[in-house]
Amino acid sequence: MLRATLKSLLARKLRLILSGLAVVLGVMFVSGAFVVTDTLSRSFDAVFASAYSTTDVRVAAKPKVEISEFDGEQVAAPLPANTVEQIKTVSGVRSAAGLVEADGARVIGSDGKVLTSVGPPRMGVAWTGEDDLVRLREGRGPSAADEIAVNVTVAEGAGLKVGDRVGVLTLAPRKDFTLVGVYGYSGDRDSLGGVQEVAFTEPVAQKLMLGRTGVYSSVRVDAADDVTPEVLRDRVGAALGADYVVKTGDQLAEETAAAFEEGLGFFGQILLGFAGVALFVGVFLILNTFSIIVAQRTRELALMRALGASRRQVITSVLVEAVAIGLVAAVLGLAAGVGVGAGLAYLFGNFAGGLELAPIGVPAAAVISAFVVGVLVTVVAAVLPALRASRIAPVAAMQDVATPDRPLTKISVAGGVVTSLGAAALGLGLFGDAGNELWLILGGVLVSFVGVALLTPLISRPVVALLGRLFSWSLPGRLGRLNSGRNPRRTAITAAALMVGIALVTGVTVIMDSAKSSLKAEAARVLKAQIMISGDQNGPRPPTYDPAVVDRAKQIPGVRAAAGLWNDQVLINGGKEWVNATDDLAALAQTYGATATGGALTTLRDDQIAVSVPTATERGWQVGTTVTVQASRGQAHSYTVAATYAEDALPGKIMLPAAATKDFGIPQPVLGFVRLDDGVPVSAVLPQVKALVADSPEVSATDAAAFVDQQAATFDTLITMIQVLLALAILIAVLGVVNTLALSVLERTRELGLLRAVGLGRAQTMRMVTVEAVVISVFGALLGVTVGAGLGTAVTRALKSDGITELVLPWGRMGTYLVLAALVGVIAAVLPAIRAARLNVLGAIAHD
Repeated sequence: MLRATLKSLLARKLRLILSGLAVVLGVMFVSGAFVVTDTLSRSFDAVFASAYSTTDVRVAAKPKVEISEFDGEQVAAPLPANTVEQIKTVSGVRSAAGLVEADGARVIGSDGKVLTSVGPPRMGVAWTGEDDLVRLREGRGPSAADEIAVNVTVAEGAGLKVGDRVGVLTLAPRKDFTLVGVYGYSGDRDSLGGVQEVAFTEPVAQKLMLGRTGVYSSVRVDAADDVTPEVLRDRVGAALGADYVVKTGDQLAEETAAAFEEGLGFFGQILLGFAGVALFVGVFLILNTFSIIVAQRTRELALMRALGASRRQVITSVLVEAVAIGLVAAVLGLAAGVGVGAGLAYLFGNFAGGLELAPIGVPAAAVISAFVVGVLVTVVAAVLPALRASRIAPVAAMQDVATPDRPLTKISVAGGVVTSLGAAALGLGLFGDAGNELWLILGGVLVSFVGVALLTPLISRPVVALLGRLFSWSLPGRLGRLNSGRNPRRTAITAAALMVGIALVTGVTVIMDSAKSSLKAEAARVLKAQIMISGDQNGPRPPTYDPAVVDRAKQIPGVRAAAGLWNDQVLINGGKEWVNATDDLAALAQTYGATATGGALTTLRDDQIAVSVPTATERGWQVGTTVTVQASRGQAHSYTVAATYAEDALPGKIMLPAAATKDFGIPQPVLGFVRLDDGVPVSAVLPQVKALVADSPEVSATDAAAFVDQQAATFDTLITMIQVLLALAILIAVLGVVNTLALSVLERTRELGLLRAVGLGRAQTMRMVTVEAVVISVFGALLGVTVGAGLGTAVTRALKSDGITELVLPWGRMGTYLVLAALVGVIAAVLPAIRAARLNVLGAIAHD
């Protein structure tokens, strides 16, 4: 029995290839995710191990506010200079040196634009000379207050050369320096993991990067020859006390790399999620393939039963074929995954500013997952066809091969039950408060897809018949329509595979378009400023501008009010909060167009704050309540609640005075609002505001409509990203259409021969197969946009309390998906149609 199964498998190589291709693509995605995360993880390990290779012990002060990698930049608390002298007195210390290293030094390139970075920080440091790590490539280190040196990555990225005057943005507005040197790192590296670095003299670095002179961000401590870093760490920690963080170089390398790897893990989980969708779609393809195969092998399997094969042996025969396909697909998918992982790692390395990649490796997780996923998916998909094959009676060996049209009652009832369960889980996840909402939503969507797939045979015949009438104006069209509806189960499974990908894309599009429309509606309701000062944020640090711009904007004729907005994460009564601050609360209220509900919204004194009504109610605050605020820098301050305002009256929940911004992590405004007098055209004032921000190249001045469009464009970017990632699932669904048609052509060989014999031409045969493919594809896309629109609507309604108040159905995009589905059907039909047209008429009629 085993030999017969293997011979049957090898005799049908095309079937083997078509069946396994979906699994290959899914396994490729899974193993590729493991390969890319493993490669990048080892690359960052190497980068940080090298960066801290010359460090025995590093001392830093505990930050005032702990900020995670996903929330923004961690602001280092400054160490006074006398800390260095105190450390030198500890036994076992050979030397101690204060360091100035902080993120936020943005270089203005030769083109007048800020050199951007997506991920790696833009460090400002104090020049300490060459050492085992740092090597000058050109010029010298800075020695005067108006001199800087930069690493090679900055020099090349900004188009700079020694002798150029260079603008740099820091905690202070733009300052110009002379570039006197360019340096690299040991191993002929241009950067450490893509980090951009600007080196100042020590006093300048302290002032611009830490806010004042005479302080350091950390202290590097070298151990004496007879003292280990671990021993020295413990001694220094005991001497300094609990307000300091003391770690060895190895600890710092491991912890810094781990922080980056947390982000990589999130990236890997996203890839695995989309791989799961692709494999879920692949299950439909394989299930359909094996169902067709079992139908085609009815006589062969019945003959085996007649010769003594048991039902168990028949099931084993089909499952062995599934295991063989799974193993082959796993090997090919793993090989393809290694290539995809290497390619993604290369792109990520370049995207991150030239990260030096570790050698590409194949982690055990990639190999194990490839084989487990490959074999498991094929075997699970083949179980039902295997059980169906075992029920074939021996008497079928004496009958013509036929695929009986079984009743749809059981599968329809099962589909209704499963769909109801999925909808219930989705409803609990969206509207309930069970604490595991995400898993309920994901599980609900998955179960709903299965339920809809089970219901699809019930609706396929009438819907396919209706769609097919569009092509019934010719004989090939009528035949194609009849063929697409002759086996509702087969048509349904093929269409369901396409449905999943299109439903997810449609659902996401509904949610994103609704969010975008809600954002625009809310902006039109509350935003009264006609001109906005803002920039595109490409990393953890938002773009900023010189605070003096707002004061100058107020002097422009025709300007009614202008205000700047700062923000930061702070501790309020010990709890972490995002807060805003403004230089003119009354002006901000005019540009936002709201009034206070408790206390007038005028200028806040240095010891006053304003709070939104919902926040005040939630915390039991009222006008006169005193709260303690600890910002990223400086000491904690007490503030009195001076006013409350409606939730949409001002941006944010808590508003601090301008005096508080000196202690913010970013002590410069991130947004600017300019409202004009009635009747003053924007075109008369906008050029003047643009001129004011010329020395702040991170931001620009735009009219309010362009600003809102800029914010809303983020949703379009997300839609595009999701469409690209789901393209693999849709590709697998297209392969399903190709597979179904190809196997159907083999199954209907004699029928096609008879049609050709009675006068159906080759071109007509090809049109018949093409119509069948187009009808199935459009049916799947129609299911997808319907289910996706329903899911998107449900999620949008559930998010109404979170600000998504508008429901937008993207009719244009949904129509495009239907048109593309028809095109996909035409493409999918090419090979099966050519094969059908080339059949030898006499050989086809004689086909058994």
